[in-house]
Amino acid sequence: MICHNTDLSMPAPHPSSTLLEAFKHQDKIFAPAFAILHEAINQKAFPAASVAVTHSGSLVALKALGSFTSEAGAPSSSRSLREGGQDALHPTTLFDLASLTKAVATTTIAMLLYERGLLDLEAPVSAIVPEFTTDAARDPRRQEVTLRMLLTHSSGLPAHEKFFLKARTRAELLEAAFTTPLAVDPATRTEYSDIGFIILGTALERLADESLDRFSQREIFAPLAMTHTTFNPPLEIRAKIPPTADDQTFRRRIIQGEVQDENASVLGGVAPHAGLFSTAEDLAKFAQAMLNHGSPILRPETVALFTRRESTPPGTSRALGWDTPSAPSQSGKYFSPQSFGHLGYTGTSLWIDPARQLSITLLTNRTWPDSSNQAIKQIRPKFHDAIIEALKE
Repeated sequence: MICHNTDLSMPAPHPSSTLLEAFKHQDKIFAPAFAILHEAINQKAFPAASVAVTHSGSLVALKALGSFTSEAGAPSSSRSLREGGQDALHPTTLFDLASLTKAVATTTIAMLLYERGLLDLEAPVSAIVPEFTTDAARDPRRQEVTLRMLLTHSSGLPAHEKFFLKARTRAELLEAAFTTPLAVDPATRTEYSDIGFIILGTALERLADESLDRFSQREIFAPLAMTHTTFNPPLEIRAKIPPTADDQTFRRRIIQGEVQDENASVLGGVAPHAGLFSTAEDLAKFAQAMLNHGSPILRPETVALFTRRESTPPGTSRALGWDTPSAPSQSGKYFSPQSFGHLGYTGTSLWIDPARQLSITLLTNRTWPDSSNQAIKQIRPKFHDAIIEALKE
């Protein structure tokens, strides 16, 4: 077991975060769902997959499938891939979570700061990150942007910019994010924005007076016994992590055990929009805490507030840092309206349904070798539906 929680002052895991293991008969119960993933791997939708399902307080599925790379994409020159081994995949294998970082780390930090009275959702971003309105005279709308808008992706900022093409340092990239022009008026449209979360992360670090990785390790991962969850996995274990890209344009190397997202890479691997690595089982522990109304790390009212769908902008599916099911949804057709979840670019997802007392974690490296395969968009909802149909029987 990989454990980075060596500080004896860290809080011990709480008993309510413990999941009962009940996956002895998973291959029989979830055979149709696992068959969907096996077929996806055979069709090269992704090389590797790791699954965890919790239901009514029990871990009813924990499964690793596939291999680190598909044969067609495996780079024969990679020593680390050979050492990691095509058969080395197991339930404790770490995956690059990509944008699941936004929900599991960044949003949870915002929740903790909110309930401690350090974060005001209606506070203007400029009050904490004055760099955001340095050029406010040119666009006074920037003064209207609040922390709530960053969390709900309604700030008016665009979705994504390739800052990494020009920014060579963390400071340069943050400056580029702070000064990105608004695309539309604040609070008028929902547009999922990495840039908004990069700015949000700076605000959270200033409010907490601590880096995102240190805060989340002590306040989230340690209490929940998420012992494999980390930013910037140590060099000695990177060969045991499925690769996410054969990057021949920016870093010009195979990306394995380091963040796939280029902007997050320039930020040093610790970023509010991407950079977290974890296992399916660790995410199941996190999901169970959310199903336990936040216990042992959050209050029930905080969880209810942040996971409830917002009423503005009109038609949004977004909650505070989370998404909710819409039609059609990557969660499939069975998740209740009270559900919340998030996706990650590398082919990761976590969906949580309080009404069913259910969570489904699916981790893949669908971006290997070059992000071109989008088949997971069809596979993911089918897989979720098959899990729930199996639980109904």
